[in-house]
Amino acid sequence: MSATIDNSQSQDQLGQLNQALESGAFIQVRRMLNSLPAPDVAHVIESSPPKTRAVIWRLIDIEREGEVLPYLNDEIENQFLRNMDSEELLTITEGLEADDVADILQQLPDRVIWEVLQMMDKQDRQRVEQVLSYPEDTAGGMMNTDTITVRAKTPLEVVLRYLRRHEELPEMTDNLIVVNRRDEYIGQLPLSKVLVSDPGITVREIMVTDIDAIPATMDDGEVAKLFERNDWVSAPVIDEQGKLIGRITIDDVVDVIREDADHSLMSLAGLDEDEDTFAPVVQTVTRRAMWLGINLITAFLASSVINLFEGTIDKVVALAILMPIVASMGGIAGTQTLTVVIRGMALGQIGSNNSGWLISKEFMVGVLNGLCWSLVVAIAVTLWFDDGLIGLIIAGAMVINLIIAGLAGAFIPIALRRLNIDPALAGGVVLTTVTDVVGFISFLGLATFFYR
Repeated sequence: MSATIDNSQSQDQLGQLNQALESGAFIQVRRMLNSLPAPDVAHVIESSPPKTRAVIWRLIDIEREGEVLPYLNDEIENQFLRNMDSEELLTITEGLEADDVADILQQLPDRVIWEVLQMMDKQDRQRVEQVLSYPEDTAGGMMNTDTITVRAKTPLEVVLRYLRRHEELPEMTDNLIVVNRRDEYIGQLPLSKVLVSDPGITVREIMVTDIDAIPATMDDGEVAKLFERNDWVSAPVIDEQGKLIGRITIDDVVDVIREDADHSLMSLAGLDEDEDTFAPVVQTVTRRAMWLGINLITAFLASSVINLFEGTIDKVVALAILMPIVASMGGIAGTQTLTVVIRGMALGQIGSNNSGWLISKEFMVGVLNGLCWSLVVAIAVTLWFDDGLIGLIIAGAMVINLIIAGLAGAFIPIALRRLNIDPALAGGVVLTTVTDVVGFISFLGLATFFYR
């Protein structure tokens, strides 16, 4: 889960809490924290520096800690969990859904997980163990085991009586799940149909059988696409034998979509999606240093290309002034293509059947954009330096670089994915290197040829 809250309301609450903390009014802070919804408390914690977080956490009632933890990002959640013993972990997970308990336990060492599971009652332990048996990023790892099932031959009148015996239905229950005697999934019974249909008919007469259940091993990204494409609120999950083992609800899918978006955004800068805004200086420096080092290597590569044409630059000083234009235009054009292609990959729109067409399209876009903007730049440079030759040179270099940028922006993420490398993480660095090197070589190479 992840914390969401209206921004203006959030700032007001955070301001009031900070004032109360600074004044030492901890009783007031405790009252405020324990009156807020769990997502809002998580947001307040994530919006506070580390020392303040520790104080806020101690002021939260232990019964509410389990409600707040699933809404924190993994890094902050792990910081709090490391300081808890098995009994405290059992207390905070009591009453949580199986998937939320599994999410919390997966942050802990195997020894601690085993201790907490042994302290649970048999039914809860079986539910959590079932979720833990699947990787976190699969349908099985996302699912909740709290389901309501019915048989196809059951009259609706009996179904209605059965539902009234429950004090409350599981959250996000829009369908009852129809199974046979072996608990194999055979269809769904929409509650909307139950309420308006003749109580004398059976489940079989109005159940929906054309919606497939989700395999437990399906990747969470594919699950999110199915929910988005079909506008589902919930969906059943089955094991390899077709038996119902749980269901996934839209709130968990929204979390996956948000995490994927965070991953793509942060990866463009070489950062983890759980990067803490208020992390300590040393920790932040350590995480960012490696990416800066990689970029430094690529910068040296581009500089070494420029150094090859030192003599030409000495003869025509204007080249040094104009070089950034060619590289910058290529970088922007390539980034546009790269972003569109990575987005298409995330949506499942790009495959081996259409990648060739996409690369050809970006080639033509590069040609047309190159011809258009090279003409503009050539006129501007010619008027600026009163030199038609240098205008011609920069125009030629820009056409070359925009074409290569378009091709690279389309080809690089496709190639990286085939190599099992995250395109969002590595694509930007590779693309920038290509457009810088090609831009400098084409511009300075053409200048060397014409000004020799």
